[in-house]
Amino acid sequence: MTLRVSLVIPVGEIWTGAADRVIAKTLDGDVGILTGHAPLIGILAPGSVVRIQPQEPPPDGGWIEAAIDSGFLSVADNRVSILVHDAILGSDVDKAGVMARLESALGAAESGQDGEQEKAGFLRAQLRAAGEEA
Repeated sequence: MTLRVSLVIPVGEIWTGAADRVIAKTLDGDVGILTGHAPLIGILAPGSVVRIQPQEPPPDGGWIEAAIDSGFLSVADNRVSILVHDAILGSDVDKAGVMARLESALGAAESGQDGEQEKAGFLRAQLRAAGEEA
């Protein structure tokens, strides 16, 4: 038995497929999802990373990691729906570009501009999903 996982943003799917497990950070704490998991709805922690262990691992390793900015997940009948405002797979992250945008966002946050802390959180999550310390 497997999990059917869908990671979706408003404009479409980021990733969908069969998986053995999913790990996500919710506002109530970390949750690990295996087949047979009880029904669940959780609000995802903004600026966190969702980890998916697909049944068919990608060429670079065993896990798919995606940075998310905000959203929720739903689990029912071995289906995991991860519905978020914005997300990016770690394999798609332009590390140099994200680092430059992060420096800019941190500078703007220090000067008191609204929303820059949240932007910085999502940028840090992108670096973590890409395997960089943020």
